[in-house]
Amino acid sequence: MRRLGLTTVLALLLAVFGLAPSASAAEPAPAALTFATDAATTTPGGTVQLSMTLTNNKTYDVLFVYQTIEPTWLTTQRPDLKYSFTGCTLATAAGSTPCAGTGPANLGTNYGATVPPGQSRTVTLTLQIAADSGCNGNIGFYSYYYAEFSDATSTSGGPVFTPETRVLCA
Repeated sequence: MRRLGLTTVLALLLAVFGLAPSASAAEPAPAALTFATDAATTTPGGTVQLSMTLTNNKTYDVLFVYQTIEPTWLTTQRPDLKYSFTGCTLATAAGSTPCAGTGPANLGTNYGATVPPGQSRTVTLTLQIAADSGCNGNIGFYSYYYAEFSDATSTSGGPVFTPETRVLCA
């Protein structure tokens, strides 16, 4: 009886540790979209630079990107917050160049032509807060994106949320 109990405990321990999942690193998404702002707060009449970075994590070029940007539900609940996107620049090795399409849809063309494997492209939108905007509220956005690669595959992602900008009273 004692031998049977010891064998059972030993078999149970081997089963538990034998079935434990092995540690492995998670694969990165084929393309990743991240956001950053140059300021967490502003006042009516101020501006905030909203940077969007698309990173190609595949071994094939990104050939096409479609991206949208929309205000979050909480932002839409504050109709007194007045804002617009007034500018767009693409960061390049030679400096910033103007781009088009500042929202709410088809921002993908702003990333330039091909995004090679392992590289990123950053587009910066200028968020202008109207001088007569309400204050003590947060402005935030979310984005969905779709990317096609040179190996004829595609990926989509989102929602990806921007950091919120707090509009303070002057």
